[in-house]
Amino acid sequence: MNKLFKRFWIYQKERFPLIANSIMITAFTFSAISYSRICRGETGFIDWSDFVIGIFATITLFLLVRIFDEFKDKEDDAKYRKYLPVPRGLISLKELKYIGFAVATIQIAVLAVFQIEMFLLYAVVIAYLLLMRVEFFVPKWLKSKQMIYITSHMFIIPLVDIYSSGLDWLLDGSKPHAGLLFFFAVSYSNGLLLEFGRKIRHPEGEEEGVVSYTGMYGTVGGAVLWIITLFVTMILSIVASLYAGYGALSYIIFIVFFLIFSTFGFLFIKKQTKKLSKLIEYASAGWTLLMYLALGGIPMLKNLIFS
Repeated sequence: MNKLFKRFWIYQKERFPLIANSIMITAFTFSAISYSRICRGETGFIDWSDFVIGIFATITLFLLVRIFDEFKDKEDDAKYRKYLPVPRGLISLKELKYIGFAVATIQIAVLAVFQIEMFLLYAVVIAYLLLMRVEFFVPKWLKSKQMIYITSHMFIIPLVDIYSSGLDWLLDGSKPHAGLLFFFAVSYSNGLLLEFGRKIRHPEGEEEGVVSYTGMYGTVGGAVLWIITLFVTMILSIVASLYAGYGALSYIIFIVFFLIFSTFGFLFIKKQTKKLSKLIEYASAGWTLLMYLALGGIPMLKNLIFS
């Protein structure tokens, strides 16, 4: 067991960095709850015990997404990415299966004891995750249609977002606010931005059998796709902030953020280097974190501190 823990620790550092992901997912969860409460005109925050349980659920849900991906991608990884933890023998799929079962069992137990009201939303997320696992029963067709593949799989993010927001409205016995639709749309678009951003490669960084959007659309086309996704996310963020009643200052902030972050894409178009491709990946993560904080986290913290 001790050896498995050590190997899993190495695995998570490579495939699901717990610290970095926990920070992002905590911000994601906090902002979804905060945005929901602000839109509904509620003061204060939810019970902190509910929040802690919610963070546990969302972090472990995304861990399950990572584990499920290992099974979905096992053939391609074994053929083209032998350096990854599973193909190189660091950890086996059987061990990951047991870890996944253990995580799901703990999730269900925690919800059954502390938040049984959240179980239906949890079941919806798990059901969609299981559909992703079997590639919606059309694996060959879906694999041949990369954009349909990724856009269909990306719905897992707003589904987890719905779960997170439910820690406010559902536990409060209320209905979700209409503005949440645009918050969920921002989450979906952010997910695509992260996906495109981490698969923008400089010419020497392309790998045989490994999907990249620069490989699919060319170095310029891949960067343009990323910039367009960034722009769409900005527009959706502005609409979401309108529903929350944030005012003109928030619109200016989103536009300024777009101008700053999109610069990395334009620089990459001009000069395709390893450093700039990595900066696009970091910019995707930075933008996503700032969007969540700007839409929900920071306004809520401001309310909590100055109320």
